[in-house]
Amino acid sequence: MMDKKALEIKVAGIIEPVIKALGIELFSIELSTERGRLILRVFIDKAGGVTIDDCELVSREIGSILEVEDPVERAYNLEVSSPGIDRPLKRPEDYKRASGKKARVVTLEPIDKQTFFVGDIIDAGDMEIVLLLPKDKRVTIPYKNISWARLEVNV
Repeated sequence: MMDKKALEIKVAGIIEPVIKALGIELFSIELSTERGRLILRVFIDKAGGVTIDDCELVSREIGSILEVEDPVERAYNLEVSSPGIDRPLKRPEDYKRASGKKARVVTLEPIDKQTFFVGDIIDAGDMEIVLLLPKDKRVTIPYKNISWARLEVNV
């Protein structure tokens, strides 16, 4: 079996056109093993949010194509869901979609002696984001300096 990342890329290439044709976006794919079982998780998104019906539709459509194409060489469970309200932010498009929302961001290199930031995304360009921090402080973070980021859930 090919390595995990290569398999995720191969599966994405097969299912992304099918998902896009449904008016839905492929957010990410995750291949993992839990209790000895292989799990293929497909996260989808669309403007206005994802419904259970969307997940069922995508599961049926990509399940059929994956049976025919058979990129995964062993038995697996297919799970389709939304990335959730505290979703990870990975691509510039994710940050652009999250503009105006609060996010947690951890940087690889310190900015002003800090590597952990929580603030509102007020700008998301092709190379960097700008967060509005407490006390009206702004910080510009290049994507290449982001270790991980996710939306912050306000409870």
